[in-house]
Amino acid sequence: MKSTRFSFFFNFTLTIALLGAAAGLMFSQNAGQPAQDKQPEQKQKGPGKQKAPERPGSIEKIVVHGKSLEGNLEGDSPDRDVFVYLPLSYTKNRNQRYPVLYFLHGYGAHAENYLNSLWASDAADKTAASGTSKEMIVVFPDSYTIYDGSMYSNSPTTGDWETFVTEDLVNYIDSHYRTLASRESRGLAGHSMGGYGTLRIGMKYPSVYAAIYPMSSCCLNSNPFAGRGPAAAGKQGDAKQGDGKAFTPPGSDGKDAKAGDAKGKGGRGGGLRNAQFAQAAAWAPNPKNPPQFFDLPTKDGQVVPAIAAKFVANAPLTMLDQYSSNLKKYKAIMLDVGLQDTLLASNRDVDESLTRLGVPHTFETYEGDHGNRIKDRWELKVLPFFSSNLSFTAPKKK
Repeated sequence: MKSTRFSFFFNFTLTIALLGAAAGLMFSQNAGQPAQDKQPEQKQKGPGKQKAPERPGSIEKIVVHGKSLEGNLEGDSPDRDVFVYLPLSYTKNRNQRYPVLYFLHGYGAHAENYLNSLWASDAADKTAASGTSKEMIVVFPDSYTIYDGSMYSNSPTTGDWETFVTEDLVNYIDSHYRTLASRESRGLAGHSMGGYGTLRIGMKYPSVYAAIYPMSSCCLNSNPFAGRGPAAAGKQGDAKQGDGKAFTPPGSDGKDAKAGDAKGKGGRGGGLRNAQFAQAAAWAPNPKNPPQFFDLPTKDGQVVPAIAAKFVANAPLTMLDQYSSNLKKYKAIMLDVGLQDTLLASNRDVDESLTRLGVPHTFETYEGDHGNRIKDRWELKVLPFFSSNLSFTAPKKK
């Protein structure tokens, strides 16, 4: 296997460059409409080839207040947009209750971008009509922040996103919709930063979900101690994609999020710089360091060991050994990544670690990069996976 132990700054900037890749690969800049796949739609096989039902499911946009996000030092609103897909039969069968799938979006994008790009309601309608999947409620919370993404972590700077996802959001959905309000009927999935969030939250909260599905997860192996000094630190402009070209992630608001010049100059709104800040705000908060209220893992080209250690502590490949017993409590775990995704090696490392630890799981690779097959995977893999592994009946009363 190709080694993933790069020098810290190269590894760090490569990771943060890829945080925004999904936005550039999946989303068009035309009013939030999904970008066209390279392969014509008529060449797709399976559920994607079938006609949409005449009575589609509905999408509701709601606002959920996050008590756990109140007082965050970034100043992000604790009132979060949330999109809720309700299946075809929801308004007709008013006595029926449904399992819930929670989906965490990637960095540099909003929940609505993923909703549109996945054609989420269309896919759910079609697969339910064809019998490939069962009807369920799907929830897309928006975690876009001042630095373009929350990292789904717990920090006084960003707020406690772990608690928002596992308590505030779940309690709201269970109290306002006809859900099967039990662990056995809840699933968690996400892509890129959302895949990271799915792994992170999944490791810590097995009492909330029965199954998890991280897709093309980022930020799995930040190892600041692989190299030290100016040579190890490198420059922000050194981040490369697999084709050897510098990567500049476009913003999900239709504006280009410039990574900066070769010297790494970015500033507010810059893709690489904002991704650095997003990770630092989530993993190295410092309430005594205004106005940003976080610490960076490098200073003057040198790794700062005390801060870098905080990044290591938040890397899933570091955390897996600690939480392997929790992961064994899940009914099912599935992970996937594209063979052309620059994050392939670190996702394979997660697969090998889970195997070493004896955690039952399924790991798949497929022809594709970081974002160009996510719509297909959502329809052909994610929805059927949760249909097979969530409970669609109320638990028996003890």
